[in-house]
Amino acid sequence: MSNIDTTLNIELRGEAALKAQATCGEQIAAWGIGLPEVKPLLLDFGLGDFYKTGLVEFWIANEIRAGYCGKYMFVFAGQRCPMHRHREKLETFCIVKGTAVMTYDGREFEMKPGNVLTVERRKYHSFVGKGPCLLLEISTPCIIADNYFENTAIPVGGNYKGE
Repeated sequence: MSNIDTTLNIELRGEAALKAQATCGEQIAAWGIGLPEVKPLLLDFGLGDFYKTGLVEFWIANEIRAGYCGKYMFVFAGQRCPMHRHREKLETFCIVKGTAVMTYDGREFEMKPGNVLTVERRKYHSFVGKGPCLLLEISTPCIIADNYFENTAIPVGGNYKGE
């Protein structure tokens, strides 16, 4: 199963997805930002509470053989990307618009447009929007099984135990 197919297992669906996608699109348009024409992934991480734990991803590239990945990530105010780490993936985040509170390696700090954070392998990290926030992630390839979520109820990733 491909990374995108696996990710679809934790995606918001139906009317709720359409509404969230429209609201996200309106905010990005209001900022005057153009994003690549890719289908956004609206992830609720299989927890069923998108606006609490979730985010919207716009994958630009995930070139496994070439060794790189790039994607935009959008969070609504108060929405959190859940605490997780990677054994192999190295990530660099840049805030494009808005403000996020980043938790990284046991520390919490605010990031604003232009701020950059490199997340080393095996270090736990998470972020939450102080308001709507758009981040750019540049990283080594995204392999879903290399996500190790602190919340093992999230039904994907390397530490998910299943039912």
